[in-house]
Amino acid sequence: MVSESGAADIDGVESDLIAGEASAEAATTPPPPPPPDLTAAAFFDVDNTLVHGSSLVHFARGLAARKYFTYRDILGIIYAQAKFQFTGKENSDDVAAGRRKALAFIEGRSTAELAELGEQIYDEIIADKIWPGTRALAQMHLDAGQQVWLVTATPYELAATIAERLGLTGALGTVAESVDGVFTGRLVGDILHGSGKAHAVRALAIREGLNLRRCTAYSDSFNDVPMLSLVGTAVAINPDAALRDVARERGWEIRDFRTARKAARIGVPSALALGAVGGALAAVASRRR
Repeated sequence: MVSESGAADIDGVESDLIAGEASAEAATTPPPPPPPDLTAAAFFDVDNTLVHGSSLVHFARGLAARKYFTYRDILGIIYAQAKFQFTGKENSDDVAAGRRKALAFIEGRSTAELAELGEQIYDEIIADKIWPGTRALAQMHLDAGQQVWLVTATPYELAATIAERLGLTGALGTVAESVDGVFTGRLVGDILHGSGKAHAVRALAIREGLNLRRCTAYSDSFNDVPMLSLVGTAVAINPDAALRDVARERGWEIRDFRTARKAARIGVPSALALGAVGGALAAVASRRR
């Protein structure tokens, strides 16, 4: 005979088994991640394409708040940025002055310090400046198992932080020379801008075996036409007037997230819609430590 206490124990065991089986049956298996596409990549400019405004100005605001330099210094950066936005051309004196100020700021500082500042300022300021529409495009590439790279004149450390925070693959940015983890106050090459971006993308493609015809690039600026022309699909995001004209002439897709209207589609459907975009497995090249 089984005592009442023994029967209760058996009932308890059976109840646990039933609960366990029910829990296992109710659990849903997440879908497997899509297979990676190793021969294509998506390349995004940062300023006014992914981030509303200049990421460098946002970074400078955060530094000024920490007393690294003054808000008057920021006005000089904003002035140069405004001239660049209105004219589409960079004044050599502005570029030289801005470069000297930036390099003087980082000279002798550790790369770790700049990276930490970038993370703090991203969370405080830049995170709220991300264009949701551009972020959604990047996520579509990621959801398709593709990798996404930022390509920007922004300092590499800040660009890499933005990419990391958004879950992107990585970033190609302006590289400041460092030795033993300390900035020397010199650049490795020049600012990553204009044709320099195209060279960086091409170098990455060669190294990683990418098919540039299957790649997609996004930018707001006429200055990025060399990069946009390099890939199979170019998309103008929040384009300046000059880039809008080029996009219309060449049948590139145009998406404008600055207004409530739907993005204007020009020419053939984007490669993104066709699922012909992909990712690259690479790390940023030519970093000196």
